[in-house]
Amino acid sequence: MNEIHFNVDAGYLEGIVRGYRDGLITAPQYLNLTQCETMDDLKLQLATTDYGSFLQNEPSPISTSTLAARCTDALVAEFQYLQQNAAEPISRFLDYITYGYMIDNVVLLITGTLHERDTHDLLEKCHPLGLFDSMPALCVATTVQDLYSTVMVDSPLAGYFRECLSAEDLNELNIEIIRNTLYKAYLEDFYAYCRGLGEPTASIMAEILSFEADRRTVNITINSFGTELSKDDRAKLYPRLGSMYPEAQTRLARVDDMDQVKAILEQYGEYKNMIVGVSLSASAAGSGGGSGVLSLEDRFFGKEVQLNKDSFEQQFHCSVFYSWLRLKEQEIRNVVWIAECISQQQKDKISNYTPIY
Repeated sequence: MNEIHFNVDAGYLEGIVRGYRDGLITAPQYLNLTQCETMDDLKLQLATTDYGSFLQNEPSPISTSTLAARCTDALVAEFQYLQQNAAEPISRFLDYITYGYMIDNVVLLITGTLHERDTHDLLEKCHPLGLFDSMPALCVATTVQDLYSTVMVDSPLAGYFRECLSAEDLNELNIEIIRNTLYKAYLEDFYAYCRGLGEPTASIMAEILSFEADRRTVNITINSFGTELSKDDRAKLYPRLGSMYPEAQTRLARVDDMDQVKAILEQYGEYKNMIVGVSLSASAAGSGGGSGVLSLEDRFFGKEVQLNKDSFEQQFHCSVFYSWLRLKEQEIRNVVWIAECISQQQKDKISNYTPIY
């Protein structure tokens, strides 16, 4: 997008999202949160943050699940305000951000349909940012084939399904393979779209999405150990972008254990320091997996936070909208982690969150 004309359509929203960024919980506020003894204390401390108005009517004592839901409500309200006031190309960019949540929601409904659960109940568990107009129609489907046909006609994800999956695949493939197949197509499409927006959005989003592709490549590799997924099928799930594409991906597709993964990561400067002193076996757990030991996923979260903070160092680009949302999500994970430690009286682990500012 031409920087000279950026402010005409997006200057107001960029100012809004930078204001949202300034409302993120700071280090002193986190310190106050970690010193809380009860959930009521935590709720009182959060009253001074952007979550205050969403928590004020909740009865005490508040549960961690309710806390997470109200914090997510705050995120959704702010994001939807951006959507409601956005014009092209910002509106299209924001739509792309929601596609990742749509994939999770559709996969949840597929799982429910396969297990003959009431999909109307599952609809309440869907992420609000991943809802689309025809989603209630998916709940009418009684078979996976019906659901596939509905998605193909009425869903923004139709292109990804058409490109990657057939109706038979939904019955035969593991649900996580379906999720990763769709997310691969989405990530590649989003990357190509961002490249077409011009500088500086193209270069900033390329770095962020390349990192996301690398993270997914490593996690897919580690999570496939001990499963029936073949090495050839593993390679098909890797996004075709990122610093690990194609050489490291080719090698990761052939590894059999954590030590081999570590040996490959050590050859990449940005990941060599990241794996020092971490537990690869807890890679998918996050927050040390509750063990107090840093996992690779914790380091990935830290790297993601830094990339998204760096996004705000430049002006006149779309990337700040994506970066704010990812930082807000990390903040919610931090708050929920602190709340869980308080409710379970695990105060020795309460500082195992990923700081932002």
